[in-house]
Amino acid sequence: MIGILLEDNGFEQDIRELLMAFYPGEKFVHQETEGTEFYVKGTPGAGVYRLELDGDAAEFPVPEGDRLETKNRIKRTLYRMLEKRTGRSLPWGTLTGIRPTKIPLTKLEEGWSREQIVDFMKETYFTGDDKIALSVEIAERERELLSRISYENGYSLYVGIPFCPTTCLYCSFTSYPIGKWEKRMDEYLGALFRELEYTADRMKGKVLDTVYFGGGTPTALSAEHLDQVISRVEELFDLSGVQEFTVEAGRPDSITREKLEVLRRHGITRISINPQTMNQKTLDVIGRRHTVDMVKEKFALARELGFDNINMDLIIGLPGERMEDVAHTLEEIRSLSPDSLTVHSLALKRAARLNLEWDQYADMGMVNTQEMIDLTARFAREMGMEPYYLYRQKNMAGNFENVGYSLPGKACIYNILIMEEMQTIAACGAGTTTKAVFPGENRRERTENVKDVDQYIQRIDEMIERKEKLLSQIV
Repeated sequence: MIGILLEDNGFEQDIRELLMAFYPGEKFVHQETEGTEFYVKGTPGAGVYRLELDGDAAEFPVPEGDRLETKNRIKRTLYRMLEKRTGRSLPWGTLTGIRPTKIPLTKLEEGWSREQIVDFMKETYFTGDDKIALSVEIAERERELLSRISYENGYSLYVGIPFCPTTCLYCSFTSYPIGKWEKRMDEYLGALFRELEYTADRMKGKVLDTVYFGGGTPTALSAEHLDQVISRVEELFDLSGVQEFTVEAGRPDSITREKLEVLRRHGITRISINPQTMNQKTLDVIGRRHTVDMVKEKFALARELGFDNINMDLIIGLPGERMEDVAHTLEEIRSLSPDSLTVHSLALKRAARLNLEWDQYADMGMVNTQEMIDLTARFAREMGMEPYYLYRQKNMAGNFENVGYSLPGKACIYNILIMEEMQTIAACGAGTTTKAVFPGENRRERTENVKDVDQYIQRIDEMIERKEKLLSQIV
């Protein structure tokens, strides 16, 4: 256990997140407790802040009224203390948020040069050279890709299908076994259609730029239900300006020829077929009910039917996997030649079975190293791909990041928009979050739908009312 004793809790979350980065999985207490490894104590004063850690102490000036700079000075001081105590540094320095590329992207929009951004990130956040280079490269590419998107007059649509064939070991997303809901699917779709009808009417006059069907696994739906949902979107929304339409077909065991034909018939431009790993022993451990051969078969089927923008997701740091396992997966992926590749570092989610049943898997080890990350980057670039978006999660193995790579012209604009929060995204379905962006005010607001499917169906009028309070401000 680690103690956090603060006289002012205004920066408690920032201090906690930095401690979690150095000590992932540790528990924290807020009072004097036996068995605590060490305490972090914070005491604000008149224009100064005092930090104490394990007998080490530092007092430094903080500017009045500048919360951001105060936070950064506290984190820099604590970082140096933790670096000294542990003998190691973090690849992202003091950055603990999920969107590090927002920093260089914002600076580019303000007219900063690459050199100025590099110096700023190094001095302000102690970020490593390779991570700075990666984030600036991605920010430059994002800026180019977003140049044809209107932040003021455009928006994106997310449709949530919160059902999966099974729940994976590492997953904490809102999803429900499709087998338990097949007989009640019309109830869910009825509520979803009501929310879609409201959203289409409310957003009239705005240009719809991207559409994204996520989940869960949208292709967990039957071909008939999948056809119904896409048809309803086509009926309700003006799709004439849509630049991309993505449907996640992530679980190979949910894919059939009939479902892919439905997607082709509706002109879906991008799909995902996600193996996570190409090692069968790992697939069995993490609860994926598909085989390596099934991944290859479904990928070949999608190509046969004419899909020319297929993404594949991988997770680095899965139980029991080592460097040779990652290399094997990457060789198999290269032989398939997808159009984009999203590389995730395993994040130990609080609600995931992997965390709840930790004792069963701890001995297998969950290893993620810079060498593994570098290997995925090398393979992606050798396949002609470039990094185009990046985000981080709490409790990630190795304190690394998730990176999306794509061939030229195959990047997913929606992925950039959701991460950088540059455009309003209207989200419909259980467990989804609508984000409204007010570019002229540099303001972002959000409203969430309930996660439970039963509650979503029963309270759909309330979900629509929540949306109205938010979206009425922008149109």
